[in-house]
Amino acid sequence: MDPVRHFKFSLIILMTVIAIGACGYMAIEEWPLFDALYMTVITLSTVGYKEVHTLTPLGQVFTLFLIVSGCGIIAYSVGSMIQLMMEGQLRRLLGRKKLESRISKLEKHYIICGFGRIGTLICREFLARPLPFVVVEKDPQNCERLSREGFLFVEGDATDDDTLQAAGIAKAHGLITAVTSDTDNVYITLTARGLNPNLFILARAGEEGSEKKLMRAGASKVISPYTIGASRMAQAILRPSVVDFIELATASENLELQLEEIEVSEHSSLVDKTLIASGIRQSTGIIIVGIKRPDGHMIFNPAPATRIGAGVILITLGEPPAILQLEAVARGQVHEM
Repeated sequence: MDPVRHFKFSLIILMTVIAIGACGYMAIEEWPLFDALYMTVITLSTVGYKEVHTLTPLGQVFTLFLIVSGCGIIAYSVGSMIQLMMEGQLRRLLGRKKLESRISKLEKHYIICGFGRIGTLICREFLARPLPFVVVEKDPQNCERLSREGFLFVEGDATDDDTLQAAGIAKAHGLITAVTSDTDNVYITLTARGLNPNLFILARAGEEGSEKKLMRAGASKVISPYTIGASRMAQAILRPSVVDFIELATASENLELQLEEIEVSEHSSLVDKTLIASGIRQSTGIIIVGIKRPDGHMIFNPAPATRIGAGVILITLGEPPAILQLEAVARGQVHEM
């Protein structure tokens, strides 16, 4: 039986015995309700107080019956309560150990600091990709929500070294600090950069002027949700068709068209080929919107004679199955389109 149901069942039995005892004293000894209830409780708890009133022989027999049956019921109730507490703690302990084991096995994952509105949306996007990630959160209520939804998480302050190390920052690919306080974001960025100098750090900026402070603290990129939101709202009025197209192309659930970036491995058959010689457009129908070189230089609408080098990132627009096919070729898993 489930421990909670077990405990509830024992409480129901205990309340039933107390009710039977009180009714029995009221019927046999003709005592008032309070005196009958008091006598029942002190009898079942075996505290050793004297009787409320002198008992008749029939009342003494009923008391013997109440002691024999009631003590067993109380022992059963106490045992189920202890079982509930012990099993609950053991379950939480085992669950935490299992969670820590899964986090310790992560590599090239992302650490999301903060499970507020922004952090929740980031988790949803990563889950749809899917990308491996672990959340760092110090609010107990948010941690309970993370546990219910099955996310990997570490409960603690993201500005603390031990917390980030528990999240696997040494093996992480990137960190996103999305807490509401700019001060906390600066401290998290400083701590993360000190623990992993090669980490990609994306920081959220709330107030004007925080971008520079976060960049000085070691952030690789800083984004202000308010600035982006205001710009998107303005563009929705100025260029509604363009905004609709971008939203359609970047939606993870869209099955018709996707705007994606694909990194070309040095083992890929695409290396040193021109765009026209690679056959990407002819074989998959994918449009190469841009090419980002390893030095960060971006080529928009590259010419057919543009050569593909190792480590470049192709900004592509096409159908999801075709993009998956191109990703396999770009990684070197497949040598032909």
